[in-house]
Amino acid sequence: MDSRQSKPPVQATLHSRRLKMSDGVTLAATVSGQRGQPAVILLHGGGQTRHSWQGTVQTLGALGYHALAFDARGHGDSDWSAKPDYSYDRLADDLETVASKMADAPVIIGASMGGMTAMHAIGRNPTKLARAMVLVDIAPRVDPKGLKRVNDFLNGYRDGFADLDEAADAVAAYNPHRPRPQNPRGLMKNLRLRDDGRLHWHWDPRFFRERSDEQRERSAKRLLDMCPDIAIPALLVFGAQSDVVTTEGIDELRARLPQLEVGTVPGAGHMIAGDRNDAFNGAIMPFLERHAGLADNRPT
Repeated sequence: MDSRQSKPPVQATLHSRRLKMSDGVTLAATVSGQRGQPAVILLHGGGQTRHSWQGTVQTLGALGYHALAFDARGHGDSDWSAKPDYSYDRLADDLETVASKMADAPVIIGASMGGMTAMHAIGRNPTKLARAMVLVDIAPRVDPKGLKRVNDFLNGYRDGFADLDEAADAVAAYNPHRPRPQNPRGLMKNLRLRDDGRLHWHWDPRFFRERSDEQRERSAKRLLDMCPDIAIPALLVFGAQSDVVTTEGIDELRARLPQLEVGTVPGAGHMIAGDRNDAFNGAIMPFLERHAGLADNRPT
C-alpha cells in the first residue's frame, strides 16, 4: 500500500444528491470523490440509512474513490413506494439505476438487506453490473433465530417512542454488546416526529412485512442458483458475534461461489459498520485495492 492510501486526508467533502428511479421514486444519496474515479456503491441494511456508511464514504473519497451511499426506498430521506413495492427485485431495479449513473462498473458493498439486494441485482446481470461484490454479514441462508430477532426489532415499536431516551433504550436492548451513547441525539437520523407527537422509526412500516419460511427458502434457492454465473471477485465479511451468519451458510455460499473470500471482524455483531467501523474499513480495504481499479486510475 502506498503512502497516499495509508495516510488519507482526515476529511473528504460529502455531497447530497437525489436520484430518480424508473417509477418516479427519488432516493437520497451521499457522495464523496469525483465522477470518473473508481466507483463504490454502499447499500445499508434493513432499518438503517445511508448515514451508517458515512465514515466509510468519507474514507473512500479521501483515498481517491467515487463513493456513493443511498437510502433504500422506504428508508431515511428517500421516498416511500406508493403501491407499496419493496420486493428484492424492486430494490435490485433501483440498484441497477444507481449503478448506471456511475462512470464505470462499481464495486458494490451491501450490508444484510443491502447484500441481498446486491446478490439479486448482480445475479440478474452477472457480467456487467459490478466489478466486484462485498457482502456484509449476510448469506442466502442465515440462522432463523438471529433473523427472527432482527425482524422482531424492525416490526416492533409500532406506537413509536415518547422521547430519544426511550428509543435509545430500545436500541441498547437490541445491541447489548454496543455501549449505549451518552447523548442519544445521533438517533434522530433514524427517527421522525409524526403528527401524534411521538418519535417513529424513519422507515415505511409497510416495508418489513413478515415472510414465510417457504418464501425465504424460495429466495435462498434462487440466489444460490444464480451464483454459478457470477464470476466477479467476491468478499463476505461477518461479525464474530453475529447471530445471523452461520458457518453452514458461508460454506454453502462458497460451494456455489468458489472465488468467495471470507473475513471476520472481531468484537462486531450483525451491524458491523456501526459496531466496529475502523475494523470494518480495515477488513475491506485490501480487497478494494486489488479489485476496484484505483491503481489503474492513477497517472503514471
